Amino acid sequence: MRYLPKSPAERLTMLADIGAQSIDDLFAVIPAEYRLTRDLDVPRQQAESEIIDYFRAAGQKNATDYASFLGAGAYRHYRPVIIDSLVQRGEFLTSYTPYQAEITQGTLQAIFEFQTMIAELTGMDVANASMYDGSTGAAEAVMMAVRVTGRSQAVVATTVHPEYREVLATYAKHQQIPTALAGYDPKAGRIDLAALDAAVTHETAAVLVQSPNFFGIVEDIPAIAAIAHAKGALLIVSIAEAVSLGVVAPPVDADIVTMEAQSFGVALSYGGPFCGVIAVKEQYLRQMPGRLAGQTVDRDGNRGFVLTLATREQHIRREKATSNICTNQALVALMATIFLTVYGKEGIRELAEHNLAKAAYAAQTLSSQPGAKLLFSGAPRFHEFVLQTEEAPASWSKRLLDNKIVGGIELSRWYPELGNATLWCATEMVTRQQIDTAAKVLASAPVEA
Repeated sequence: MRYLPKSPAERLTMLADIGAQSIDDLFAVIPAEYRLTRDLDVPRQQAESEIIDYFRAAGQKNATDYASFLGAGAYRHYRPVIIDSLVQRGEFLTSYTPYQAEITQGTLQAIFEFQTMIAELTGMDVANASMYDGSTGAAEAVMMAVRVTGRSQAVVATTVHPEYREVLATYAKHQQIPTALAGYDPKAGRIDLAALDAAVTHETAAVLVQSPNFFGIVEDIPAIAAIAHAKGALLIVSIAEAVSLGVVAPPVDADIVTMEAQSFGVALSYGGPFCGVIAVKEQYLRQMPGRLAGQTVDRDGNRGFVLTLATREQHIRREKATSNICTNQALVALMATIFLTVYGKEGIRELAEHNLAKAAYAAQTLSSQPGAKLLFSGAPRFHEFVLQTEEAPASWSKRLLDNKIVGGIELSRWYPELGNATLWCATEMVTRQQIDTAAKVLASAPVEA
């Protein structure tokens, strides 16, 4: 009865109350040919001890001891053990929407601290309590710009994460927001400013760029902002790698900053859940989606926290809501808050510098191998870089895997013009020895007869 709390007698009583003889009567409206009349073809029931043994054995198959040079929006950073110790406390783990401020001051304060830290990092005036992830944050930012400007079009850089662009395309299609693409300079790997200027019109509501972009290159945000603002468009800067803000100047020239905060102490977890961010200039506050926690005082003058300026569909009439996103990633945002608190300002800077140095060494070492070439080498970058090889990536990837190394991501599916190009990432979790081993494997291509 562990998972079936109703006894057979109770179920019969419930069926009798609704005039049914059996549970099968509830499905009588479904044509017989679509009903399953046999038992499910699943393994026999197992004892709890057997289930635990099964999953322990399955877990041993995970490649946890491989070095990884993967990045592209999901980054492997060290997670201080204190994060899980705190977020697994019942007060946080079981909490839901903090509507009743009287009993949720801890959750509300954590959200408020998260918002404050994000605003400081991004150089914006205010940040919300978090979004689902970086991709939905970017799409919501574009819709926000449409509301603010009263315009209906958007221009998106092709250097924005391709999957972010796919999410935006889904939103834009059903919101009737036409989008145009602005290409990149093939030498620098940055957005082509001339192409951007041509794409932006007086009907453009938003210009969406990413920095560091998908190639790991830091974009010229002031120059892009000048082009967008000259024609009355808002500039949205998407940041897929939050740690970059430890050394990269915050995009203060932007109107809206949207970011994926996964790098701040959130485990990769095979793809999520992650933590999205939207931060804005103060004049756009009331059009910001999601929820905000604000600071106030109670009747005795004591500091307190409440939900404020709630523009969500749950709180106000649907036609006036700024978003249909009905929640925030409070627990995941708490991980980021603890991470930022543990590291502090100097720690985040040191972490970013560590990543910068690792990537510089990896880029130099890998590109110095025969048949390898570093693309976009003249532009400033963070901890990702594009490597082009004469040998097909599928070949050297297999050799790397044999050495327990996961190499870079093939770019041909998104950027076919780059040929045998791959995107590599080197965070603090990659060792010098692993970089040197990867370089030797790249250099060991079989000689053709």
